[in-house]
Amino acid sequence: MLAKTFSAALQGIDATAIEVEVNATGEGEYSAITIVGLPDIAVKESRDRVKSAIMNSGYFLPHGMIVVNLAPADVKKEGAAYDLPIALGILAADGHLDRSRLSQVAFLGELALDGVVRPIRGALPIALELAKNPKIRALMVPDANVEEAALATSGKIPVHAISSLTMAIDYCKGAPLPDHQATIVNYFEQHRDDRMPDFAEVKGQTAAKRAIEIAAAGGHNTLMIGPPGTGKSMLAQRLPGILPEMTLEETLETSKIHSILGLLSSGQPLMNVRPFRAPHHTVSDAGLLGGGRNPLPGEISLAHNGVLFLDELPEFKRNVLEVLRQPLEQGTVTVSRAAGSFQFPARFILVAAMNPCPCGHYNNPKRPCRCTSSQITRYRSKISGPLLDRIDLHVEVAQLDEHELMSAPAGETSAVIRNRVKQAREVQQRRFTGLPVRCNAQMGPRELQQYCQLNAANQTLLRHAIQNYNLSARAYDRILRVARTIADLERSAAITEEHLFEAIGYRTLDQAYW
Repeated sequence: MLAKTFSAALQGIDATAIEVEVNATGEGEYSAITIVGLPDIAVKESRDRVKSAIMNSGYFLPHGMIVVNLAPADVKKEGAAYDLPIALGILAADGHLDRSRLSQVAFLGELALDGVVRPIRGALPIALELAKNPKIRALMVPDANVEEAALATSGKIPVHAISSLTMAIDYCKGAPLPDHQATIVNYFEQHRDDRMPDFAEVKGQTAAKRAIEIAAAGGHNTLMIGPPGTGKSMLAQRLPGILPEMTLEETLETSKIHSILGLLSSGQPLMNVRPFRAPHHTVSDAGLLGGGRNPLPGEISLAHNGVLFLDELPEFKRNVLEVLRQPLEQGTVTVSRAAGSFQFPARFILVAAMNPCPCGHYNNPKRPCRCTSSQITRYRSKISGPLLDRIDLHVEVAQLDEHELMSAPAGETSAVIRNRVKQAREVQQRRFTGLPVRCNAQMGPRELQQYCQLNAANQTLLRHAIQNYNLSARAYDRILRVARTIADLERSAAITEEHLFEAIGYRTLDQAYW
């Protein structure tokens, strides 16, 4: 007999509904399972897991040839999430289960040899996709994934938690199971995490704090240069705490990426705080960008809607740093493999930190630099001009004196700074209503021309800066974006001379080092 049910396949950060068809002939002395429909090795190995799980649940495989088809056949199937629907399809094809009931339900779950259902990755994007399918009336997922799936469906279809194959069999025979009810909006409002590092804990560094505030207000990339121990990492870690709270759309975008990589726990089914990713400098280009035979997101996509912090920037391999160019400009990253081309979102604020030289004490009046000129040149050359050009704010983080070190922190709290940032972002939201632009850093040529107009005196000032500092066209655009953000923080409708001076000042530090 023929039995049908549903499951899903992940493609990038999205999912596709998969129809699981099982046909059992019932003819033959032995049982043989064949799986077709472009399965990978993990899917093919499900034959042995399914056989053991069925037998340890008190049932037997039907005799003869069992053909399992995963449709559509041109979509690559990966992972062990098909174990449960395959097992139930085999039992239904043998007459043990109600086939009509089975054909209206989607099942997800890896089976242990004793029939226990194990959690899967990507339950959030899968549930979002399956909830749109009119043929699917219910969704069954492992216990550990139920809250994630229920939040994604938000009551559109019933979501049931299962812990074993036996429980799923009983459900298909008509046994009731409780629905797990949850809505994204309610969770989003009730589970906000304010336990973030506070700017009040940072001593001194008034200029660097100002730059970080501008970066948060406009979504600008930032490079901090200074000797070791001056607080560069502390400043970067506190940037997410002054960013505006994530919107519902941003929460879903970010949570889908973390779900696919299995980074959402049962206690945190949604990412309700902005991510902060700080990969080690030994990371590969595939680890940063994403990759694999069936490409998965990398660190820059995990930082989507949050902060990517690269500490000790020159210690990263140059080819790794160069892959940042496209995401910094476009907000997406495209990974092409034999399995297809996948596009991952990568709209993040880049914060990088570095020492002025390998020993860290170049031009330090209190500690002599031990580096030769060739070592310094080689160290700084790791950062190419095109990459440096894509960083809006270049900030010097100076060594603290003994008075600043011994005194208690006396700066503003993150809550106070966040309030100013939030007000600046609200101005930008009103400005860009109806446009695919969320903040000043994302403005294109058309928006720059419309919202960053300069009077004659400011045009002359900017022309002199371009000539004196040999600025590129990209640097010119980024100065205008930063000046627009400074004006927004000051609640000024027009960009004034003071705003432009400050924005130009953030592009002059590289002249002293490169």
